[in-house]
Amino acid sequence: MKLPDLLHAFATRLARYNESDARDDPVESDNIRNMRTAGALHLYAMDVPAGMTLLEDTPVTIVPPGDLEPTGGHVLQHREHTVIVQTVDALETSVGDHALVVDTPAFFNLAATRLADMAARPESYALGPADRLAPWLDPEPGEGNEAARAGASTAVLTTVWNEDRAVRWTRLGELTVALLRHNKRVLLVAPTHDGVDRLLGFLARTLRNAALPFQSLLSRYEMSVLGEADGVPLDDLGFEWQMDRFFAKSRSHKNALQQQYNRFRELTPILAHKGQKQRDLDEVKLLEWRLLAQVSELQGKIADLDNVRAAYQQLPIWKRLGMQAMGKNEATLEEYRQIHEGHIRELMKEVETAQARICALAPEAAVPKDMRLEYEALKDEITQLGGTKKVRALLAAGEATNRQAFIQNKRLVAATPGRVVTDPLFQRIRFDVLIADDAPRIPAPFLLGVAGLIREQIIIAGDTRDLRGTTKRWRQDCLETEPA
Repeated sequence: MKLPDLLHAFATRLARYNESDARDDPVESDNIRNMRTAGALHLYAMDVPAGMTLLEDTPVTIVPPGDLEPTGGHVLQHREHTVIVQTVDALETSVGDHALVVDTPAFFNLAATRLADMAARPESYALGPADRLAPWLDPEPGEGNEAARAGASTAVLTTVWNEDRAVRWTRLGELTVALLRHNKRVLLVAPTHDGVDRLLGFLARTLRNAALPFQSLLSRYEMSVLGEADGVPLDDLGFEWQMDRFFAKSRSHKNALQQQYNRFRELTPILAHKGQKQRDLDEVKLLEWRLLAQVSELQGKIADLDNVRAAYQQLPIWKRLGMQAMGKNEATLEEYRQIHEGHIRELMKEVETAQARICALAPEAAVPKDMRLEYEALKDEITQLGGTKKVRALLAAGEATNRQAFIQNKRLVAATPGRVVTDPLFQRIRFDVLIADDAPRIPAPFLLGVAGLIREQIIIAGDTRDLRGTTKRWRQDCLETEPA
């Protein structure tokens, strides 16, 4: 069976569950306790009646008593009588019992929609590596399929089978280190959230031993069920926690930029005013200098006249006659002196006016040294950001939590196949490599749905003992039995 036909067959079988109008009855839950909170997500544990089974990643609605608003979430784990649910809104745990409404048909409908979309629009996905899985999942046995399974370990499809989980995980750790060193984007999946947490903790410790920054490379898409694994706190690797911390830092940077811009806007008119006053001051000082230069010139002329008058009688007769011919004698020299003194008095009045203006302008034009340095630093910062227009645009832009862009910056994303196939976010994201641990325990439709997001290589691993009968079990998944 070709890959599009296989996808269509899986999608049809999954959709039948939704078409059968099967619905889960509300379940009374009590003893609700808040386990952890990460960003906008909350993790709650609650007790439910024994004897019921809830699938992981199934959407649920928690209805509190009274008129309180219901809250949506997803089941992360169900063991015995305890269910762990991840919610977006906080629950009021002190108001009594809550009703838990499980929407299993919606879960299978989302998975069927994803597989149908992959079958209808294969060009929008990366189905090359997924095609290598078709011989394993094909319900119609054939010689070609058996031959393909026999030579499964290739550059595109690699298998890691071993009964010893430690040996298997050690091999996966080596492969992960090599992939991340080559800057590959890896999607890590396991059948259960508990399995994802444990493997992620092991890989985090492996990366730490390899001197790689595992906290920035790894991301756990859902909240972790376990608090830590292999001595590594898993909350620090949570996608929501990482994103919340990133945007909190972004908001702090934005607030700091807002303060810097406000201070720059505050200092700009002040320094512009002082700059204008400084130009006025320089102009008045230049005028004062010119007036004083004229006064000095007139004082020099008066000194020359005084020297001539003192030596007038000792001058030769021919020189005195020449001066008299030019209208200069003892009487006129005194008149010239008085005229120069009058000009000096007028100039000194102007000098006094200019000096008074200088005294008034000097404090207005003075710029404190610290203010100048602060303004220059702010100006350089804003210039580096592209100028005030660019800064205004940055501050005016609304803070959009772009989950897709954020998750695409992570090198390894860990999740369960059910979450990957049913979450719309993963429909728009592509990865280079898939690592599927305990692959024989992953339902065939979900394994194939996850593989459709991979561009280069698929690595499937599992217990050798689980491998016996795996092909038969995968063939029967959603083809010979109803989903349950």
